[in-house]
Amino acid sequence: MRAPVVFIDGDQGTTGLQIHERLHGRTDIRLHTLAAADRKDPQRRAQAINACDIAILCLPDAAARDAVATIVNPAVRVIDASSAHRSHPDWTYGFPEMAPGQAARIAKASRVSNPGCYPTGAIGLLHPLVRDGLLPADYPISIHAVSGYSGRGRAGVEEHEGHGARQAPAYQVYGLALAHKHVPEIQQQAGLGQRPIFVPAYGAFRQGIVLTVPLLSRLLAPGTNGATLHECLARHYAEAPHVSVLPLQATQALQHLDPQVLNGSNDMQLGVFENAEHGQILLSAVFDNLGKGASGAAVQNLDLMLGR
Repeated sequence: MRAPVVFIDGDQGTTGLQIHERLHGRTDIRLHTLAAADRKDPQRRAQAINACDIAILCLPDAAARDAVATIVNPAVRVIDASSAHRSHPDWTYGFPEMAPGQAARIAKASRVSNPGCYPTGAIGLLHPLVRDGLLPADYPISIHAVSGYSGRGRAGVEEHEGHGARQAPAYQVYGLALAHKHVPEIQQQAGLGQRPIFVPAYGAFRQGIVLTVPLLSRLLAPGTNGATLHECLARHYAEAPHVSVLPLQATQALQHLDPQVLNGSNDMQLGVFENAEHGQILLSAVFDNLGKGASGAAVQNLDLMLGR
């Protein structure tokens, strides 16, 4: 039986390089990339994408849309790692653990949109709680997340590792216009009734994310507290091999969250922290922005589409 051909379009960026590294050496697929001289040749790229079984697009949004437009072979399936199709109704959202049956939908899909790095943590925390009615869909959600500088792509890596790296900032809050492109994705996929406030930042470490969502108990469904939220998340992810929920006893003992603790993996760790006296709850997600937040998720979706 012929091994399926997997074409990575854009394998020189941070996500593409890591996908290539994760797939290198596998014998159940034939991995195809373009030579440097052919990467900007539209005809060669179109030929490559139409000759493969599954294409993984690691491109800017506009280039990803252009690549999809060149597909004339109806048998070609696509995983798009850009944000071009994450809210598109004809594309399957590539977060297998998000909802019951989502992995099966991804396995059968011809078009899969890989989640954004920040949305993976935000949706992973919020979607089960909104679905179960514990978190009102109209709750005024605010999300704060700090990512490693590789989240900026080549520019971030060069700024912190290249010439002049000593002058690189230790911490940068951005998205100050409150119009980050991940916000519509988070709102739609988490099931929120209104636009969340999202404040992202970069730290002076290569990769990893800590994302937090503060909540007030008095604004949640009646009778809901930290234990109720924890029970919901633990139940939702009980069978998920790549998403775990910290036991309540563990969160009570924690003094800090390390954004780099899951680097190199495709795992995500969720937590629920509570100060019952003040009626305050903090939800947290820790994962690798280049793992579960990008390349690891793409490979997980690829394996589902291959029936692995």
